[in-house]
Amino acid sequence: MCGAELTALPETVQRVARLLQDAGHPNAPVMLDDAARTAQQAADALGIEVGQIAKSIIFRRKSDEVAVLVVTSGDRRVDEKKVDALVGKTGRADAEFVKSRTGFSIGGVSPFAHATKPVVLIDRELFRFDTVWAAAGHPHAVVQLRPQDLERLTGAPVADVVQTVA
Repeated sequence: MCGAELTALPETVQRVARLLQDAGHPNAPVMLDDAARTAQQAADALGIEVGQIAKSIIFRRKSDEVAVLVVTSGDRRVDEKKVDALVGKTGRADAEFVKSRTGFSIGGVSPFAHATKPVVLIDRELFRFDTVWAAAGHPHAVVQLRPQDLERLTGAPVADVVQTVA
């Protein structure tokens, strides 16, 4: 991808694309025709299993107001008690908090290229898949990667952070 292709993308997607390019990642963000604000919408648009969507969930750590990003499989729900045990007590983050800390709007939060570096945890359930798709800075933008790429690009630990599936 060269500079000319980047300028056609929204600024937030350009930021993600530059990080991926600088890291030598083989895939660039893809713009979808329709918004993919939910894991199901993204999976439907891409024709993949909902579990292959690496959704980014932002929490607010109560002790210091730092953003905590949990990257989880689209077919799983985050267990906040498990997250709290790893990073300290957290609470819900509203849209204003998400935008101010990450630089992204809800529905387009990328796992990387944040305005302020968050604490990041990667759900081990993502490793069920060879490839996953994550938001790339905009509700219409996604990028394909391997779960191992998420680890490398974020420097985050892999953890058990989801509710047990019955």
